[in-house]
Parts: sequence; structure tokens; C-alpha cells
Amino acid sequence: MISKVISGPDEGVRDIPDGSTLMMGGFGLSGIPENCIQALLKTGVKDLTIISNNAGVDDFGIGLMLKTRQVKKMISSYVGENAEFERQLLAGELEVDLVPQGSLAERIRAGGAGIPAFFTPAGYGTEIAEGKESREFNGKPYILESWLRADYSIVKAWRGDTAGNLQYKGTARNFNPMMASAGKITIAEVEELVAVGEIDPNFVHTPGIYVQRIFQGEKYEKRIEQRTVTKTDRS
Repeated sequence: MISKVISGPDEGVRDIPDGSTLMMGGFGLSGIPENCIQALLKTGVKDLTIISNNAGVDDFGIGLMLKTRQVKKMISSYVGENAEFERQLLAGELEVDLVPQGSLAERIRAGGAGIPAFFTPAGYGTEIAEGKESREFNGKPYILESWLRADYSIVKAWRGDTAGNLQYKGTARNFNPMMASAGKITIAEVEELVAVGEIDPNFVHTPGIYVQRIFQGEKYEKRIEQRTVTKTDRS
């Protein structure tokens, strides 16, 4: 069995050139590749197109890369937590392609499955549909959406083995698995790296065939976007 283990995030991202298209896993701040983001900040790679469900927050996640002006374009569905993203968008400093969340997920899944395009009702009759082919099926209008693929997919999993098989936990399963299959090169950081055979095959969410590089990350903050606590009446 070929080991796909690398030394860490610096080795994982060091060959990513300027102008690359990256998929960055995670949902909100859950399951984002924290270690790889820090490594990308150090390389200074720029003019990136980033495909991600979200844009992080101002001081964490992809938001850090926006501050250093490493991102040329964002393809996302939810960007409401990042003031710097808003500022760059309104100033014309950042290209943005906003995509309905279901369409974004399916475009990524289609990229991994080798399906170049599909019809969906989401976005019909809105700005999303401008310039896109539309057809009617069973009396309902649909628009044609194209797949999304990336030069590099950077994902984060709970557990992984030396052959690249990955297991996610909770909300981290929302975008990481489909992104792992849609990149030419997939880099996975995991909380726990184990030997082949230690993950029950029934719980392998991403088969190792999709993963080229894997390493055990460290010092995960696991931030919460909007921390809400219940106020108790102590009177």
C-alpha cells in the first residue's frame, strides 16, 4: 500500500502556483483546513480563485487570505460574516460569483463525478439565470449549470489513514467530501492519522483514490461564527 503521508501543511501547499483555482472545504467555520490556510499565508501565493461555501470571518479562515489580497475571485454561496469581503466587493477589488447553496454543492459534486452540466430550477427568473440556457421539463423551467473543478482541493477530516481514506464528523461532511473528489490534486489535513485498516470501511466518506497528500494537523481552534449562549435569570 502506497503511503500518501507528507510532513505537514507547508509541504502540502508549497507547489501551488499563482493563479490557481482552489476548493477549500468546510461549512461556515466547521471543518475548514486551518493548517493549510496558515501555510498558504506564508507562501504568499496570489491571484487565487477560491471555491468555498463561505468566505470565513475577518480574522479567521479564508478571511485571512482576503486581508493579504491573495484572493482574486470567490465562488461562494454564503458570505455574510466577512466585512472585508464586503468592502473589497463594493470597491471592485474582488470578483465574486454568488451561487445558490444547493447549486454550488451539486456543481462541485458533478465535477467530481465527471458530469459537465445539469439542469436545475434554482435561480430561474433571477440574475443567476442571465446568459444561461433554460429548458422546460414537465411544465417547469430549469436553467443549465456547469460543473466546478479545481487545480487543488484542500479539505479537512476528522480521521484519515496513510492511504488517504477519510472520515468526517458532523457538519464537516457538508462540502469536504464532494470537494475531495473534484480537484486534480487533493490535500487532506486530519485531526487523527491512523494506519490502513483502522477506519471501518463503512465509515470511509472519501476513498483514498481521491487523495494525493495527507498529514496530521495540529492546534485546531474550531471557531464558532456566531456564539450564542442562553441568558439565565438570576434574580
